[in-house]
Amino acid sequence: MESACIKVIFFDTETSGLDCRWDNIIELAMITVVDGEIIDSYDEFINIGKALPPNITDITGITNNMLKEQGIDEKRIACDLKKRLTPETIMVAHNCQFDLLFVYFLLKRHFPLEADEIVKNVGWLDTVSVLKDRKDFPHKLIDAVDYYGIEKVNFHRAIDDTKALYYVALAMKNERDDLKEYINVFGYNPKYGVDFRFPFIEYKPQPYHNRGKMLPKEKILPRI
Repeated sequence: MESACIKVIFFDTETSGLDCRWDNIIELAMITVVDGEIIDSYDEFINIGKALPPNITDITGITNNMLKEQGIDEKRIACDLKKRLTPETIMVAHNCQFDLLFVYFLLKRHFPLEADEIVKNVGWLDTVSVLKDRKDFPHKLIDAVDYYGIEKVNFHRAIDDTKALYYVALAMKNERDDLKEYINVFGYNPKYGVDFRFPFIEYKPQPYHNRGKMLPKEKILPRI
């Protein structure tokens, strides 16, 4: 998945809610890999200037005081993302559509004339789509960690999820080296469809399977 000219960023967000248009990223974590080596680790809280719903604190462990005392301004996060999201970069997330939406709307707030071009020029890889072609339901990150025997982590904190994701992706690559084919190809549950479509992403219906084994390479999502 890596080469001398390609930068791979594994990333995860924690958010104040589920609506990317009205809610905010409250924690962003990124691990940057070049030539198979981790060259940068990034983890920041964001002071969004408003109180978190109690259920978000219950899920993530992130409190209002943490955001006030440790959080940085959202504009700085937008600048950090803009600096990192350069062409020849591959962004990897588990359920990437969700994280991409929040990243896009954050960039749109601070770089309204550039946001579309920034996200279009980057490759996006969704490890959920890969996992659905390889393992039976369920397909959360915690399930992938179990499937591949990754050491347990503190889920629902972005940096720990990102570290787990990195090791899951390595295990996937060793299992079958076809991750490049999934770049900018997202599977979705045909029961629910896709509410917001990016023009540079190819969306394909991907129902759940219970096969007990990986799909053969000729039948993986990018090839159907």
